[in-house]
Amino acid sequence: MPMHDDYCDVLLVDDSADTIALLTQELSGAGLKVHAVRSGPEALRHLDRHAPGAILLDVQMPGMDGFETCSQIRARFDDMPVVFMTGLGETEHIVRGFEVGGNDYVTKPVAPPEVIARLQAHTRTARLVRATREAVNAADVAMLATDGERLLWSNEAARILLRELSGEAPAGLQLTEGSVLAAPLQEILVLRQNQDECLIPLTGGKLRARRVSEADQAVGIVALSRGDAAPAGNGWNPPQLTAREGEVLLWVSRGKTNRDIADILGMSPRTVNKHLEHIFEKLGVETRTAAAAAARNLQLA
Repeated sequence: MPMHDDYCDVLLVDDSADTIALLTQELSGAGLKVHAVRSGPEALRHLDRHAPGAILLDVQMPGMDGFETCSQIRARFDDMPVVFMTGLGETEHIVRGFEVGGNDYVTKPVAPPEVIARLQAHTRTARLVRATREAVNAADVAMLATDGERLLWSNEAARILLRELSGEAPAGLQLTEGSVLAAPLQEILVLRQNQDECLIPLTGGKLRARRVSEADQAVGIVALSRGDAAPAGNGWNPPQLTAREGEVLLWVSRGKTNRDIADILGMSPRTVNKHLEHIFEKLGVETRTAAAAAARNLQLA
């Protein structure tokens, strides 16, 4: 099976043997690994044993339909991509699919190239989201991640800092994951587009917010610090790594080999090595050990 950056394994859930046969052939031919089941309960049992990269789910199935199946999947997995298959023009199905936690939909009769493209796109996004969550949670400095409107995650250091700077009105600045950022923190969102850093006046002092991810990424990572402290790094600006390079560097900093990283991120070891070449060049280092040290410095900058 070919390995590439868009590799993913897919759980296909459909009660139609013909649909399963067609999609299994097409998806497998494009390098995707396919597990097929014919009902919602079978899908849930499969998920007890293996978590795929994405799920392709039929809406209309006897017994447990696709909506109920998706609801139960979402109760187990917050960020697993679910793509519905629905009949052409069934608007109410599309709306309900999003309401129960679906990420996307395709209409029947399905066009395999479209299905493949959507599955690959959602798998890439899910990988980025998971890597971002791990990076944010592992950092020693205050960090949070947003999708441009809502708070995705924050670490304990960020929550402590916000409590310290909230003064007498901490309730308005609580970092509740999944909620829209509080009004004083809305300025953080402009970091996604046209500036690297901003100072936000709060009751207990100024909050310095600095973007540490690329401006155009779907998930933006922001480092927080006290605004009355001198910016860390003595004026040094950390290099802008791509999302994929950031993922590779994260696992390098955790001591993983190229083969391990390839398995984790679903790419070939050669592709991992190519990303490392770019990382070394941007960080100005020559070894994995130096890159890992630079990764820790980036977190502390």
